[in-house]
Amino acid sequence: MGGGVGWGLCARLEARCLCSRFEVIKTLCIAILYLNGYNVGMSDVRNLRASVKMTQSELADRAGTSQPTIAAYEASRKSPTLRTLSRMAASVGRDVVISFVPSLTREERRSLFLHHGIADKLRRTPEEVLNRARVNLRRMSVQHPDAGMLIEEWNRILDRPIDGIIDVMLDPRDHARELRHVTPFAGVLTAPERAHVYREFARSEEGK
Repeated sequence: MGGGVGWGLCARLEARCLCSRFEVIKTLCIAILYLNGYNVGMSDVRNLRASVKMTQSELADRAGTSQPTIAAYEASRKSPTLRTLSRMAASVGRDVVISFVPSLTREERRSLFLHHGIADKLRRTPEEVLNRARVNLRRMSVQHPDAGMLIEEWNRILDRPIDGIIDVMLDPRDHARELRHVTPFAGVLTAPERAHVYREFARSEEGK
């Protein structure tokens, strides 16, 4: 399950009773993924907290950590290992369930990297970014009627809270990849901002 396996992983949180056989498989998966340095995304911690309707401080108290640590996980300043996430989930009566998704292609990684930059700008200037995105969607609905279902889905997504929009933007799973193919965020980043993101992406790809 090391570098030769061409599959990426993402974790989703569910409250469910697990049979003993699945418990064994889950434990083995967690052990193997932890040893291979697998890290989870910021949305997983936020989704865990939302599923139990807790504040950051309340989750921190239950999990035996600090509120700044939870905030750092959710803001992607730190990444919890899968073992840490599993311990946090267990503290509030939840289990982590692993699902397998195809590895991102280079173009998909580049798109995701770009959307991280857009997400940062969305946090800083939400009204400006959302206005641009809605204008883009109106134009796209005329120019690309064949993508109408995805465009309409983006319209609904943009009505969510900022954190909910960003969760979709940065989701590595298949449907979010499809949504990013018709992103409404064209033109949000300035030319220098895009150039900076692409330089950082190129550096991140070195050695792959």
